Amino acid sequence: MDKLRKVLSGNDSTPEEEGSIITQINDMSTLSWSTRIKGFCICFVLGIVLSILGSVMLFLHLGIVTFAVFYTLGNIISMASTCFLMGPFKQFKKMFSDTRLIATCIVIFSIIMTLIASIVLHKAGLTLIFIIIQSLAMTWYSLSYIPYARDAVKKTLSAVLDV
Repeated sequence: MDKLRKVLSGNDSTPEEEGSIITQINDMSTLSWSTRIKGFCICFVLGIVLSILGSVMLFLHLGIVTFAVFYTLGNIISMASTCFLMGPFKQFKKMFSDTRLIATCIVIFSIIMTLIASIVLHKAGLTLIFIIIQSLAMTWYSLSYIPYARDAVKKTLSAVLDV
């Protein structure tokens, strides 16, 4: 429709003038702000529901593999929900910025190791250790988006541990 509008208004440009492929994809997939918020909320809530469902399955004795898969899938969907707010390219750039690089690497490593420990190795203890690391890394990663939150947590922990 936009191309038709450009041709009819006399602003038709050649392919060389249209910009990069990323710009073209971004222009084609632009969502309204309300749609972005709805997508974020749906994905975030779905991620939380999957994580809680995994925890319920653990307490129902349906196995550590089921728990690990649902919990990890919930974390991945929750983290991916922010792609609706800022777009996938900007999200990946922010994930691997200097302030979040270590936290992002630990989150990705713990997600992979959680799935390996549960699905391949069938080691419940090791799976739970990686779930704990995954939860702590996701918390630290999430705190990086809140100004001064990491500093507040560091000061609080140092005050608690000094007592």
